[in-house]
Amino acid sequence: MSIHLSPEQIDSYRRDGFLCPIPVMSPVDANHHRTSLENVQASHPELMEGVAAQKLHLVTSWMADIIRTPTILDAVESLIGPNLLCWSSTLFVKPPDGKAFVSWHQDGNYWGLDNPEVATAWLALTPATSKNGCMRMIPGSHEWEASAHIETFANDNLLSRGQVMAREIDDAAAVDLILAPGEISLHHVNVAHASEPNRSTESRIGIAIRYISPRVRQNRGNTDSATLVRGTDSIGNFQHEERPSRDFAPDAMAQLARVVECRVSSVYQDMPK
Repeated sequence: MSIHLSPEQIDSYRRDGFLCPIPVMSPVDANHHRTSLENVQASHPELMEGVAAQKLHLVTSWMADIIRTPTILDAVESLIGPNLLCWSSTLFVKPPDGKAFVSWHQDGNYWGLDNPEVATAWLALTPATSKNGCMRMIPGSHEWEASAHIETFANDNLLSRGQVMAREIDDAAAVDLILAPGEISLHHVNVAHASEPNRSTESRIGIAIRYISPRVRQNRGNTDSATLVRGTDSIGNFQHEERPSRDFAPDAMAQLARVVECRVSSVYQDMPK
């Protein structure tokens, strides 16, 4: 199955800064991945927090498979080209406690990536609905000038810095990105987005996979790394990461430790210790 985007879908993405829903796998496959994630939660809870939770594809085969899903790559290729690196794969598990949320923010404000050849594929492993706190986006906000962000480090904010846009946001203009298991949304690195608390009785689980073109550079720090998932990289702006030979193999865990240290010293260099 090929999921290359149509000209109309590409135009919609360029206009709004996001696109959804796009089916990329069956609900059965999505549930299988959910089970794999929950197994990691039980066996290696330390990998579910902080920067390590952005790089599970370096130590688990199921996540390494997810970031290479051909249907996801087809859709992303339609937006940023045939040569693709996975910069991160961040887990978002929002429990049904009515507390955890994501504030209004723009990813491009703090990732340090020097151009917008970046696309996030947000994969739903459970339903993402208005009630359980699906993503919300402001159409056209990727065209705004860069907005200052305030770093709150709020306990219930799922963002690493608890960052929130200083610019006033009209919630009434927001669009809810409702997804079924196995569907993705795609969004631009500069689009304003947020999500409200989960007021349902089940966890909302998704994976935000950040893809970049090899032409992108990291402006924060001297080094950064990514995984080549399609095509070639003749530029070498990022150190290439290796796929794990098996789950939690010693060499894979060692690679994860190096990559986390590198990411902390670059993207997160100004965070409080």
